[in-house]
Amino acid sequence: MNTLLVTSTHESTGKTAVTLALGKLAQERGRSVGYMKPKGTRLQSNVGKTLDEDPMLAREVLGLDAEMHQMEPVVYSPTFVDGAIRGQEDGDELGEIIEEYFEQLSADKDLMLVEGGGVWSTGGIVDLTDVDVAERLDAGVLLVSHYEKPGDVDDVLAAAEQFDDRLAGVLFNGVSDAAFDELEQEVVPFLEGRGVPVLGVVPRERELAGVTVDGLADELGADVATQGGSDAYVERFLVGAMGGDAALRYFRRTKNAAVITGGDRSEIITAAIEAPGVKAIILTGGHRPSPAVLGKAEERGVPVLLVNGDTLSVVDRAEDVIHSGRTRDEETVARMRDLLFEHTDVDSLVGGDVSGDDETADEAE
Repeated sequence: MNTLLVTSTHESTGKTAVTLALGKLAQERGRSVGYMKPKGTRLQSNVGKTLDEDPMLAREVLGLDAEMHQMEPVVYSPTFVDGAIRGQEDGDELGEIIEEYFEQLSADKDLMLVEGGGVWSTGGIVDLTDVDVAERLDAGVLLVSHYEKPGDVDDVLAAAEQFDDRLAGVLFNGVSDAAFDELEQEVVPFLEGRGVPVLGVVPRERELAGVTVDGLADELGADVATQGGSDAYVERFLVGAMGGDAALRYFRRTKNAAVITGGDRSEIITAAIEAPGVKAIILTGGHRPSPAVLGKAEERGVPVLLVNGDTLSVVDRAEDVIHSGRTRDEETVARMRDLLFEHTDVDSLVGGDVSGDDETADEAE
């Protein structure tokens, strides 16, 4: 049985989609697959009573019948972290629980996929970083990272050093066209020269990088005040908190953005309407702009969404949608499966021994 832990240098690298897509690819090769996320981090409440969505998606996509408490033994909520700081959590006991459930989930499996929580260092407060988990479960490690600029290599090297010989390789995901050639021609050879194998460079796809305006409106429970490009993709948010002229200059430097501002800030709204890179405007505070402002938005085809709550809370909700919401579903996994098949050394991850298990390796020979 091989074990692969999929971790990341930063949040929102597509780690879940990569993990489940690898599971699908392994199943296509006739291998039985198990899944576990020892530290549940995608929670909807501070006390962690709502389960992490990733194991639920894994159970659906991979056709698993495991129990949720097995797949997600540690609920890594803010309440849990507070308790750990006060000495109320025992890392060794938690580690033993993880090992126990891992043994149950991995029985009769050819490949066990273990998804890290947040970033590779998450869990350090109870000595359960992904480095620690990989050691406990004797897992090989796939490190998923974004790449935008050469400085991002620092984070990759720092993580690679921590995992040492357990590192199966690095996968760069969601790489833009502008950065792709530099990464492949300069960065990849550099990393491999430092003993860090790169197993794939996956190009950025718009459908995996954001959420449609329609999807955003649904997730936020917004009232749609003006119709427009509802199928346009939003990849980032800008907060309108400056004067009109400054806002216009600021908004014109971005693309595929939604502007979040108070409904009473007519000068900000007008500037956002005139910026070609703004795909939607989200208005907070219960204020509805004048008919003239809404008429201009309608004329320019810019959707205006009205959302209850103050600007900061709406920003938090919107960011959560972008980073972890509607982009995680079966369709996302299917597309990631195709991307990994085309751009990644899949066989080295799901077709061979990734955990350093000598017995399995001997049998393969």
